[in-house]
Amino acid sequence: MIPYDKLPSERQLAVQYQLSRTTVRLALKELENIGYIYRRHGKGTFVSALKKDVDLGGSYSFTQQMKNLGRIPETRILAFERIKADKFVSHHLNLSPGETVFKISRLRIADGEPLMIEDTYLPVKFFMNLNSQLLRKKPLYDLFVDFNQTIRLADEELYASLASKDDAKQLMIPERSPVLHLARQTYSIKNEIIEFTLSVARADQFHYRIRHVRNS
Repeated sequence: MIPYDKLPSERQLAVQYQLSRTTVRLALKELENIGYIYRRHGKGTFVSALKKDVDLGGSYSFTQQMKNLGRIPETRILAFERIKADKFVSHHLNLSPGETVFKISRLRIADGEPLMIEDTYLPVKFFMNLNSQLLRKKPLYDLFVDFNQTIRLADEELYASLASKDDAKQLMIPERSPVLHLARQTYSIKNEIIEFTLSVARADQFHYRIRHVRNS
């Protein structure tokens, strides 16, 4: 079977392999726990795409990553607004509280399936003429080039939790399903923080691989 194929039912697997339903159920639960399969409520159980890792060692682009995996990416802009940075956002963008930032809320989709919710904060002073029309024309990191912002590095933190009611609704998964939270700070070649993004990703669709290189 290949990624995203639907598995036979527990009853069909039990008959096919001459096993008890209990044995099949336990085996499927173990495969789900380690991420090789995932369940869609009311639709069945499917093969995961875990063998296709997301490499966090470089500059991550959801759009490019999905294309590399042979999937069709789509970004749905849920909100685009200018706001005053609160203490939390200003701290992560190295701004003074109250400075103006763009807040962009996006739903990231592949092959018609919601995979990730992102809230991105950009200092307005670096992206003065940014608008929702531009965001719909190009991926965000392509727009960085148009605004003369070159990425030097990105710091990213990741932790696992359970989906909230709102996140589960957006991602079309059961409430309290496993999700991954990511926080990214992106630095320009001038060592200025030009992006702060908070993401919630479906844990059944993402397998992250990080390479650590030891300096001599």
